[in-house]
Amino acid sequence: MSCTCGHSDESAKQEALLTALDKYKTVKGALIPLLQEAQEIYGYLPKEVMQQISKSLGVPFSKTFGVVTFYAQFHLKPRGRNIIRVCQGTACHVRGASKVFDGVSKKLGVEKNGTTEDLRYTLETVACLGACGLAPVMMVNDDTHGRLTPDKAVSTLEKYE
Repeated sequence: MSCTCGHSDESAKQEALLTALDKYKTVKGALIPLLQEAQEIYGYLPKEVMQQISKSLGVPFSKTFGVVTFYAQFHLKPRGRNIIRVCQGTACHVRGASKVFDGVSKKLGVEKNGTTEDLRYTLETVACLGACGLAPVMMVNDDTHGRLTPDKAVSTLEKYE
């Protein structure tokens, strides 16, 4: 939802949100699907959007906020176009995952769960990526990268610039 010059088109986002609100206004149990759709539109859930959803569904804002903060799938801050997840599971931990994380963190200039100012990257840790044989491992979006060193992890990010 952007204009030809690359800027975000807020009116298109608002129109898409209004369409979603209309679609779910009479659906029982619509809070989570509507939050998911709103996050798909905005990339995260701004307070104003959550307030609009609460009002539309007739649920208290505290309930909407409670759902958003309970489920890890929802985000209250803008996230990067590329989501980096560095595994911190046992196999990855013993093979140097913390050094991999530190290398990526230093390169991007962000801490855990941080997003770069240009919204290119968000850096997260996860308990396990299920690729223990490739430890240490990180995922960038849906791509898994294994047998990493800090330098190899940092150079991997060049593919996503």
